[in-house]
Amino acid sequence: MPTGRRKSHTYTPDVVDDIHYKAAIGRPRIRGYGALGMPLAFTDLTFLPANLSRLVIDSYREPCFTDVKLGRRFARRPLELSIPIMVAGMGYGSISKPARMAIAKATAALETAYCTGEGGMIPNEREMAHKLIYQIGPGHLGVNIKDIKKADAIELLLDTANHGIGRYLYAEKLIPEVAEVWGVPPEIDFYAPATHMDFDDPESLALKVEELREATDWEIPIGIKVGGRMDEMINIALACDIDLIMIDGIQAGTPAGPDVVVENVGLPTLAALSQAIMTLRKLGKEEDVDVVVMGGIREGGDIAKCLALGARAVSIGTAALVAMGCQSCMLCPTGRCPAGITTHDPELAARFNVDQAAENLTNFLTALTAEVQMVARSCGKTRVQNLEPEDMRSLSILTSATTRVALAGSNKIY
Repeated sequence: MPTGRRKSHTYTPDVVDDIHYKAAIGRPRIRGYGALGMPLAFTDLTFLPANLSRLVIDSYREPCFTDVKLGRRFARRPLELSIPIMVAGMGYGSISKPARMAIAKATAALETAYCTGEGGMIPNEREMAHKLIYQIGPGHLGVNIKDIKKADAIELLLDTANHGIGRYLYAEKLIPEVAEVWGVPPEIDFYAPATHMDFDDPESLALKVEELREATDWEIPIGIKVGGRMDEMINIALACDIDLIMIDGIQAGTPAGPDVVVENVGLPTLAALSQAIMTLRKLGKEEDVDVVVMGGIREGGDIAKCLALGARAVSIGTAALVAMGCQSCMLCPTGRCPAGITTHDPELAARFNVDQAAENLTNFLTALTAEVQMVARSCGKTRVQNLEPEDMRSLSILTSATTRVALAGSNKIY
């Protein structure tokens, strides 16, 4: 007999499942990963191939350079990378020590950088890494001046995928080894604050930046990581003498965040990047402050589009975990990761092979770099950073209005 049931675009199976979940437990859903549904996507941009107006670059005739220097504004020793692709901050505790070791080995193999994430350095990490960005989060977990002095850059975490609500780590993941690095009691449900205790306005942020400059003898770049209100944050960054702006789009992953915040708070990566670059251009400061973007970047085409819009480099997080074996089960907060990446359970962690994961991530980064070079060459560019908005067309009015890239078929900017 017909049931009369019809497909609903409002109450999809995922929505019904979410309602049942909340009805059963009486609290918001906590999960890993970033926003799953975004109308503003990298696929809404496409590149225009070169022709007689600009010749395509043949790979066997001319190289296409990928090296980049970041943090040139004030730092005596800018961050020099062989490729414009880094691995984003994923703190110890959120991911396991073996996973961090695999990231260190892979990024060292390609002479690029990765970020410690909140939680500080772990033993022997500095020796394994090629370039290491030290993140200082609101909770100051694991932060100490000795490790800061060993870093190649500093990232002050102001906003992230858990926009404005702090960071969670369940007791199952706060094992004694992690607690020792963090400087907190072990095996408790832990919440790190959303705001820094030692600065709370632009003036005190400027003092914090000056303090870090003096502590590192003005040697290394200092950046801030932000995810919203880009026009305001750009002005604050310039006033505080920041070298780098790290943009965290809403698609950026989180190890443990409320689904309602992950999906509804933050800016799409393309929107945040475009607004940041437009603000810098309006102020005539685009060449002074380097922009690094992250959030939902999966393949070389995404990276090429970010570079064309004005980013100097990108960072990948979730994609790096997938390359190392992540199965996208979103069990990150529980400590029951079947791939052994976001767990400290000995039985599950035994499934993770450091050398194999490092090789896989190295291969993935190599492939991404080759893909970006292919796109750049097809646009007639001998350096990937020479890609520009004029090399692209938007496939929707929304994307054109957001990125200021002309609409395909009309060449009109909305």
